Amino acid sequence: MPTLAKNKRARFDYEILETLEAGIVLTGAEVKSVKAGHLKLTEAYITFRGEVPYVTNLHISRYKKSDPKVAYDPTRARRILLGKRQIASLIGKKSRDGLTIVPLSAYTKGNLVKIEVGVGRGKKKHDKRASIKKRETDREVRRAIKNS
Repeated sequence: MPTLAKNKRARFDYEILETLEAGIVLTGAEVKSVKAGHLKLTEAYITFRGEVPYVTNLHISRYKKSDPKVAYDPTRARRILLGKRQIASLIGKKSRDGLTIVPLSAYTKGNLVKIEVGVGRGKKKHDKRASIKKRETDREVRRAIKNS
């Protein structure tokens, strides 16, 4: 499964409690653009229109060889493909528990483009500081081991 894009900011801003694999509805030119690596997940999040989940603010650049005359919105809402029980579970968690649903990564599985969806709780400022401190100490330990 080659990873096309990762949302590192989501793992920093949210404590991820659960992950799901979901399909995404794309046009042909969008699939070609995504496979070429022109995908940004940084500001993306999952919304619901009734019972249907959509990923909003997922930026897919225009495919270079596509027709420039056709109108194209790179951040349009794109439908996510999940099972009925998964959708019901996500809606319940979002409304009852006040959790946030964000895309964590995009990858290919065979000839399909999939996204990893994470259910997370927002971190407080002191939690983020702890994450930064842990990352810095791990980096120093690796550096010390490498130099010795």
